[in-house]
Amino acid sequence: MWKWVCHIGALVVAASAAACTRAPAPEVYAPGLGEVMTLQQMRHTKLWLAGQAGNWPLAAYELDELGEGFDDVIKFHPTHKDSPVAPKDLIPRMITQRLADLRDTVTKEDRDRFVQGYDALTGACNNCHQAMNFGFNRVQRPESNPYPNQAFAPAP
Repeated sequence: MWKWVCHIGALVVAASAAACTRAPAPEVYAPGLGEVMTLQQMRHTKLWLAGQAGNWPLAAYELDELGEGFDDVIKFHPTHKDSPVAPKDLIPRMITQRLADLRDTVTKEDRDRFVQGYDALTGACNNCHQAMNFGFNRVQRPESNPYPNQAFAPAP
């Protein structure tokens, strides 16, 4: 019996030693809020260019990407620094409905309503920035195409 207890004790010691020498788990990457929002700015711009060109499939794609980006903000940055209001609370309240309204407009391929919906989304983004004490970061309609290597017109 003593031999058996010693054998179990040796296994416990060996397992403990192995656990102590095991490498730490790799750190999981989480994008910073600035990184996510930089991609949101790109998507916002491409959405405008697609809508102006009447490329409704591309506009729908960019809207979906914007939605996923806002989901990432909530997932990775539910709160942010010294902001008096959390992104997890602001985005559903200020942005989600604007995205849904614009998605409906894109589905109907309504160019006039697209401009109104885009401006409403842009205003909601600026209001969200203001509420989070980032009002110095204002977005607007793009004045030019920063993506000269992408065709925004619908495919023939």
